Amino acid sequence: MASEKEKMLNGELYDADDPELVAERERARDLTERYNRTPVRDQTDRRELVAELLGSCGEDCEIEPPFRCDYGYNIHVGENFYANFRCVVLDVCRVEIGQNCQIAPGVHIYTATHPLDATERIDGLEYGKPVTVGDNVWIGGRAVLNPGVTVGENAVVASGSVVTEDVPDGVVVRGNPARVVRELD
Repeated sequence: MASEKEKMLNGELYDADDPELVAERERARDLTERYNRTPVRDQTDRRELVAELLGSCGEDCEIEPPFRCDYGYNIHVGENFYANFRCVVLDVCRVEIGQNCQIAPGVHIYTATHPLDATERIDGLEYGKPVTVGDNVWIGGRAVLNPGVTVGENAVVASGSVVTEDVPDGVVVRGNPARVVRELD
């Protein structure tokens, strides 16, 4: 029988109150709290804490505090990554972000979601769907990426957009729900 963590990572219904998962979220909160308190000049401590928190990160990975996440180990970012203030990543499933990506202030990335059935929600069950962001993507301020979406390479997500469906390569999307408004060269 699969553990609650295995179910979570596989995108199946799982019990978020499982003691192993609670402990792992507490670990992530401890690391993010420490990270968020680091002085701006202490880049060495920041790099070490990000490396300990995230599943993987490339060179030149910069995340402005405050930063929040559920587990951290499901977040994988490529080279030359920048996330501005107040980024939130609910990473119950894998979040894969490519190289040369920029995330503006207040961006939220959600893999976590809840069943439509009220009884399952009341019982504390939830599940997730992975999120993928291609290379060279810019996500504007206060945009939201919902569970299961893929943002294609060289795409731009305009400020305030709510991405509910996959975004093709080389386009600008905006709105709620986000729609293609322009193709890029």
